[in-house]
Amino acid sequence: MTDFLIGFVVTFVGCAILVPVVFAIIRLFGLYAIVPERTCFVYVLFGKVLAVLDEPGLHFLPARLGWRAGVVNWLGTRYEVDMRLDQQYLRSQPVNSEEGAPMGIGIWYEMFISDPVAYLFKNTDPRGSLAANVSNSAVRCLSNLPLAGMLINRHAMSHTVRQEVSPKSHEWGYKLGSVYVRKVHFRDHDMIRQIESKVVNRLRQVTSAIKQDGANQVSIIASSAERQAAVEFAKAAAIRPKIVGDALAEIARDPEVAGALFTVLETQRMTASSARLVLLPREPGLLAQLMVPPAEGAAG
Repeated sequence: MTDFLIGFVVTFVGCAILVPVVFAIIRLFGLYAIVPERTCFVYVLFGKVLAVLDEPGLHFLPARLGWRAGVVNWLGTRYEVDMRLDQQYLRSQPVNSEEGAPMGIGIWYEMFISDPVAYLFKNTDPRGSLAANVSNSAVRCLSNLPLAGMLINRHAMSHTVRQEVSPKSHEWGYKLGSVYVRKVHFRDHDMIRQIESKVVNRLRQVTSAIKQDGANQVSIIASSAERQAAVEFAKAAAIRPKIVGDALAEIARDPEVAGALFTVLETQRMTASSARLVLLPREPGLLAQLMVPPAEGAAG
């Protein structure tokens, strides 16, 4: 058990501490270098570029640098350059349309390092220079364009800016990728308010016209419906006497049916009226009895 613990501790110390330290010392003396993905190592000794390692993986430095591999990490400099794709957005670049309207253009573009040596030594601020170049190209190429073209043809404007910038940016080690005009807007606030006011007034006019047209259509439909209804009511009123007359003539052929019908109609008229009715029995002499005064003895 003791031997196992001693072996475990020795192995752990060797793998966790000694091996990384040994490999760090080997790398310090320039025996090898490991280049990560999308990264470039530039070795410089006494102001001279010795090697550029842009392929990811393990590199044996003596094969590339010779005897200078052992002193480059002590007397020289190793630059690590990020070769990944980068993006930037320039907001509201001032341009003027053909009509004289002050416009602002937002440009989004991609770039990546194509020449690490030129990126490191030909320009102290290649990223800022590229942004200034894109901004100047946008102002120079997109000014005095028709306002309608600025608001619609963004793809053509993006292509124009990219063609103007690409040759110059490559001299500084940067290569321009995609360029896209993302936003075109007005810069004058008074003009924006005037346009908003005109748009609101135009919308009100269109809304009023739509409402008036709808009201006119409703009036036409209502008038047509009333006219058709009046025509149909007139036709019904014209043929009503004939229909009633034919029905009465058919009923009059049977005297009993006619008498019963007229009796029912008369009764309905009497019950529907608001007049007071006095009903008298059919016994004879009732009226004479009501008219004769009562006898004196009967009163006592």
